[in-house]
Amino acid sequence: MRWPHSLRSLSHRNLRLFFAGQCVSLTGTWMQSVGQGWLVYRLTHSSELLGVIGFLAQLPVFVFGVYAGSVADRHPRRKVVLATQINATLQAAIMAVLTLTGVVRPWHLMPLALMLGMSYAFEIPARQALLGEIAGESMSNAVALNSSIVNAARVVGPAIAGYVVAAIGEGWCFALNALSFLGTIWALLVMELPKEEPRPAAHRGAHLLEGLAYAGKTPLVRALLALLAFQSFFAMPFLTLLPLFAGDVLHGGPRMLGSLQAATGVGALVAAVLLMLRTGLRGLGRRVGFGATLLGLGLVAFSQSRTPALSLAALVVAGFGFISQSTGSLTLLQGLAPAEMRGRVMGLFSTIFVGLTPFGSLLGGLAAGRFGAPRTLLVGGLMLAAASAVFHLALPRLRRTVLPQHPTVFPPAIP
Repeated sequence: MRWPHSLRSLSHRNLRLFFAGQCVSLTGTWMQSVGQGWLVYRLTHSSELLGVIGFLAQLPVFVFGVYAGSVADRHPRRKVVLATQINATLQAAIMAVLTLTGVVRPWHLMPLALMLGMSYAFEIPARQALLGEIAGESMSNAVALNSSIVNAARVVGPAIAGYVVAAIGEGWCFALNALSFLGTIWALLVMELPKEEPRPAAHRGAHLLEGLAYAGKTPLVRALLALLAFQSFFAMPFLTLLPLFAGDVLHGGPRMLGSLQAATGVGALVAAVLLMLRTGLRGLGRRVGFGATLLGLGLVAFSQSRTPALSLAALVVAGFGFISQSTGSLTLLQGLAPAEMRGRVMGLFSTIFVGLTPFGSLLGGLAAGRFGAPRTLLVGGLMLAAASAVFHLALPRLRRTVLPQHPTVFPPAIP
């Protein structure tokens, strides 16, 4: 079958399997995200606890992310991803049993959040490195297509979850998520991957430091990771605070929360599709900067909105900016990194992209409890917008540092 140019990575059987598993699993993951957020809000109405749960779910990525990237470069990546999916399945099943039996208490969610966080810590660098490994020359298209699937699930999952929670309760979101992981596990098991070449033995500490040194001496990598840090710490806590906006600011319920999540997903999906239509890496640096600007300004508008229509529109803009920045950064980092270094670079990416978010979520939850969610989000959006302006100014100099090392990867007009 001849695939359209925008879907060219689907010509690879392994990528078709990879994406099929992702379609099922990610829909369940977003359902669980909405169900858990509403469960915490229903049980406690506490912005502080929402922040704590978000902190615990992502703290392991910060603690173990760089080490997990080294693991992904030293061990078979498929086996690492399989182990994380099994752990995530158990976590969702436990959540379902506790909630459906009516014994769930707020403190139960804390160790379960840590359990899920351990899956994230080791899965993200291994999965991203595995995707780059099996995609080969179609890597940029595969990364964009993967982002499209993630954000299609971000639209579908929360929309379904809003109705499920309202009709039969949060526990069924967790149960369906546990079942959805079977799609990814099946896809990983039936992939036909070439036998991996033995990797040279290396001291764990030296292996890890080698990846840090590479990132430190590559200016564009440093800049991308720095801008990503601003996104993760100042902007991404808005996801943790959405239940407060749905209930206290917009005076809605679980369906409103699902709609807000879905609006973010719509904007993100549009951005991912546009990235998927691209060929190569040309112009991605500028798109990353504009994405950060749009995310920051979208959150500023959302923080000041008191009507559902304006709030949904602002989140569409924020979602578009979020994916333009994060997926554009991911694609550039994958393109810059040597194949043998890709797991460690993805470990740094996950440490900053996911691992910094819990600190922002914790601070955002505490700040929202004292100053209100709208003011907290307003400050976060302004901080990211300011950082994006600095990135725009630095971009011409970053271009000059990249071109000599990658003349065949980046055309003269990059980034």
